[in-house]
Amino acid sequence: MTRLEGQDWLTSPATAAVFDALEAVGGPDCARFVGGSVRNALVGRPVDDFDIATRLRPEDSMAALKAAGIKVVPTGLAHGTVTAVSEKRPYEVTTLRKDVETDGRHAVVAFTDDWAEDAARRDFRLNALYADRTGAIFDPTGQGVEDALAGRVVFVGDPNTRIEEDYLRILRFFRFFAWYGRSEPDPEGLAACAAHAEGLTRLSAERVSKELLKLLAAPDPRPAVHAMAEAGVLIRLFPAVPDLAPFDALCGASDDPVLRLSALLPDDPAAVAEIARVLRLPKAVERRLAEAAVGPLDPATDPCTLRALIYREGAQAVHDRIQRGAAVRPGSNAAPALTLIQTWPAPRLPVGGRDLTKLGIDPGPEHGRILNAFEAEWIADDFPADGHAARLSRLARP
Repeated sequence: MTRLEGQDWLTSPATAAVFDALEAVGGPDCARFVGGSVRNALVGRPVDDFDIATRLRPEDSMAALKAAGIKVVPTGLAHGTVTAVSEKRPYEVTTLRKDVETDGRHAVVAFTDDWAEDAARRDFRLNALYADRTGAIFDPTGQGVEDALAGRVVFVGDPNTRIEEDYLRILRFFRFFAWYGRSEPDPEGLAACAAHAEGLTRLSAERVSKELLKLLAAPDPRPAVHAMAEAGVLIRLFPAVPDLAPFDALCGASDDPVLRLSALLPDDPAAVAEIARVLRLPKAVERRLAEAAVGPLDPATDPCTLRALIYREGAQAVHDRIQRGAAVRPGSNAAPALTLIQTWPAPRLPVGGRDLTKLGIDPGPEHGRILNAFEAEWIADDFPADGHAARLSRLARP
């Protein structure tokens, strides 16, 4: 039997307290770690979340944890999930389940005490792995351990059935391939994703965009995105399949998922804002994408022009445009421009209406005209630190 070794989280007091509490009611082996923590530990990746599957019903899990003095939050009772907080570490504890009814978006579940039934409703074999508190791994599909070690992302059972249960599994297939896959995507899974790509339109925009950004945060999402394009999945997310060459180049230079997303979108702020709205992206992400869509900037742009752009557009927008510019200009050196963006603090306009009032000009439209003229000259002269009074006095003359 395969066993996890050298995992401090398995033997930590926080983990022991949770398992002791559950086993006090459900007996030995009533609970096992499942999914990401087992998979990641097996392949040597960081473990940062802890899901536990248990034979106990959710109300019994809550009672057991509370009896042991462990804080417990009913985070998803309808689906059998409670969250135990042991020594400030959260553990999601979920009752073994089987699907009773699915519609491609949501599932009606029934609780079970059968580990194999619980595994059968999961998406991929490498995610249907369980480990007890000693680190012993249980692999109900018989191929999950092998898949994880070989870098294969394969659906549990029939891929068409898994996708029809939840169409988000199409994007999850490519996301897990981006993070854990090696070589080529599983052909049966890829064919099923292509056959059911239209089902993505039935999902909530929030679920789609969250999954997409997770995919783009992978160390190298390029093989997965190319596979999405070839399978007809990318066209379901964007109005047109983009030229992937700039995206490929940008992925080699930046691990920022929002910046990578910008390279998949057109250089049209209005069109990008609409795509971001449809995807229900956070407002900050929507704004950043629209600003980047103004167009790539040549990394050789002179410092004076760069400072003017930083002042007018903001450092983040100029940074993103420079990065995109470098991606479409192989061999260009973006380092000087990026250093300037990171180190130059954009100044505030050094004069205001009070200065004009001191010159005897009453507040009104004339204030705006003079200040706009001052700002334009000040920017064109590369933000001089002095001479403001003389410049303002000159511009204020009739």
